[in-house]
Amino acid sequence: MAQTSLFKNRTFVLLLIAGIFAVVGFSMFLTTTTWYVVTILGSASSLGIVLIAATVPRLLMMTFGGVVADKYKKTTIMFGTNLAQGVLLLSIYFLVDLDQMTFLLLLGLAAIFGTLDAFFGPASSSMIPKIVSKEQLQQANAYFQGVDQVAFILGPILAGLIMESGTVATSYLVATILVFLSAVVIFPPFIKEAPVENQVKQSPLKDLREGFSYIKSSNFLLVGLLVLITLNFFVFGALHIAIPLLVDLHGGTPINLSYMEVSLGVGMVISTFLLSSIQIKRRGFTSLMGLFASVGTLLIFSIAPNLLTLTIVVFFIGFSMSFVYIPFFTAAQENTDARLMGRVMSIIFLAMNGFDPIAYGLVSALVAANVSIQLILFSLGVAGLLIAFIVKIKAPHYAKS
Repeated sequence: MAQTSLFKNRTFVLLLIAGIFAVVGFSMFLTTTTWYVVTILGSASSLGIVLIAATVPRLLMMTFGGVVADKYKKTTIMFGTNLAQGVLLLSIYFLVDLDQMTFLLLLGLAAIFGTLDAFFGPASSSMIPKIVSKEQLQQANAYFQGVDQVAFILGPILAGLIMESGTVATSYLVATILVFLSAVVIFPPFIKEAPVENQVKQSPLKDLREGFSYIKSSNFLLVGLLVLITLNFFVFGALHIAIPLLVDLHGGTPINLSYMEVSLGVGMVISTFLLSSIQIKRRGFTSLMGLFASVGTLLIFSIAPNLLTLTIVVFFIGFSMSFVYIPFFTAAQENTDARLMGRVMSIIFLAMNGFDPIAYGLVSALVAANVSIQLILFSLGVAGLLIAFIVKIKAPHYAKS
């Protein structure tokens, strides 16, 4: 029996469009803020503090965002989050445009913006199983991840073009409009969301404990989280620091940096759209093989002799990464109790993103200690490969699933 196309599913399409606007707005905010701190406020040394303020509170609040996603209608959470972020961005626009922004004020506003974003991700990801059939979950996740990656690449490009031809304030204004558009698209009356599954009345702390207990009771989820953490820490997090350092080491220019970042993004996008058309049956096995491919190509990346080779190899790193998290996402959504979906997905998101700051700190500290970036990447690749082998040997149920 032929399945109805996901793009004929009105709720799915609206959720996808809302996500595009939200992600482009968020990535524009980050890019514009980094440029503003370095060039206008003249505080390049404080850039890391601003990025930490924008990302760490988001990570800390993400599990609580999952609790909220299980308690209330997900469209209401997404709408409220976007509306609050839009108001916050509008305030930043006026402060920058009137030249009233200070570093401390920007730091506080960035922290609030990041905190609000912790509620959107768990709500949107746990909404997917409510609006598509189990048979279409992998395809739906692939579309969402692919579109998110395109949007995250598009945001900095759009911000750069606007700041090049206009002002920093204008870039903030466009980001504001995009976030408000996301709120309009996800306006609850436009989407007929099913009732909330979680009718258990208990404290938020007990809700949170229940989510962690559920994951602890599932060997598949525990092993999958280890796989995600390994990918995030040893590969993805390290690459963010390594790419600009390698470009500088090989005498490259900003255009070479752009080529490498685009190559990584394009690799991820192509593999996500490939996964939207190929149904994966053995999702644990595919996820683990994706990890082997990612850390293997990282080892090749660490010894690549020139910028051209680096740019080619990083494409394959990006291509491999999607095969890690999309199959695992799909399996987790298929098998998780619906009333716990928000909490489980928020913990998965935390595993995906929570180790970035630790990787940044470790790589930066080793570079500051005069350890070569190639040696750092090679060591991380070896460690990641070792963990992948341990998972394959010690968790055969995951490798066979």
